[in-house]
Amino acid sequence: MADRISVRRDGLRIYDIVLEHSFRGLKAELKKLAIEDRKICIVTDSNVAGLYLDEVKEILSSCCKSVSVFVFPAGEENKNLETVRKLYEHLIAENFDRKDMLAALGGGVVGDLCGFGAATYLRGIDFIQIPTTLLAQVDSSIGGKTGVDFDAYKNMIGAFHMPRLVYTNLGVLRTLSEEQFSSGMGEVIKHGLIKDKEYYQWLKDNRKAILNRDLEFCQRVVYVSNMIKKQVVEQDPKEQGERALLNFGHTLGHAIEKSLELSMLHGHCVGLGSIAAAYISKSRGMISEEEWIDIRDTFKAFRLPVQVTGADWAKISQAVKRDKKMDAGSIKFILLRTPGDAYVDKTVNEEEMKAGLICIGGHTE
Repeated sequence: MADRISVRRDGLRIYDIVLEHSFRGLKAELKKLAIEDRKICIVTDSNVAGLYLDEVKEILSSCCKSVSVFVFPAGEENKNLETVRKLYEHLIAENFDRKDMLAALGGGVVGDLCGFGAATYLRGIDFIQIPTTLLAQVDSSIGGKTGVDFDAYKNMIGAFHMPRLVYTNLGVLRTLSEEQFSSGMGEVIKHGLIKDKEYYQWLKDNRKAILNRDLEFCQRVVYVSNMIKKQVVEQDPKEQGERALLNFGHTLGHAIEKSLELSMLHGHCVGLGSIAAAYISKSRGMISEEEWIDIRDTFKAFRLPVQVTGADWAKISQAVKRDKKMDAGSIKFILLRTPGDAYVDKTVNEEEMKAGLICIGGHTE
């Protein structure tokens, strides 16, 4: 059974998130956007193109003026301005104007890059998200954050640009590698830890069904995570306040990702950063030793790494200080009062971060 979530701003509906088990409902959703006289460019990567491009292109071709395709090499290392430049060249060659549209078909890298291209081409054109990884379905396709990396600094260049539609085909989760699925669970567990203790417990109670990719359970995972993110985004669309809570695990997580030259998946780095942030919360007396161990073991139970090799404090420190979430020279850290209740803290010091890094196997000498 399909689910539909409406994302609003100032009480007005901006776009819908539609959860289905196939691509069959995509045509009906696109018709609601009145695209019969528009051109659409599908932006995807070399991995996803071989799996879903033909099916999605056929659907889009049946309800719009014409469809073109822009495929770039898969991998975080290609989420950069050079790839965006090539996308601009493609759109110009295909005579795309302000009434035309982009469609992001892929994971977080594709969605972020396509969204940024849409936000900046001709000062902004429409786009839709068709996320094909768990991480994209539960997090990066929702909320209008777009961006590309710069010199391996995550999403250092970006824009807020809301999609017209997020169409989630849960069936694609069955084609994901175990590594990609567990990466998505890093963001899922994060959602429970920052906002919903009952959801966090439900994830633990239903671990086996989730890991077996039972689509009914996966649909609840995506739905609840989407609802958590929707509510935060609606209250704080431009990350001036509460939306920063979604960065739990990201301060050290992004720094680890940068220091290891993007060799680890984003969700795995978020998981490591979350364990470290929970450790700092424990050290401050807010959560217990048992709660911290439970958080660490939950990430491990969902097959995420809980130790990192080669993370060096000198590189981590440099990356943290250059993180885009810095606020007037202060590092914005997200900590836990309790599991399910997070807050923004600007007082985390170097020694606390070092201790957090040590607890996940990092080096400080």
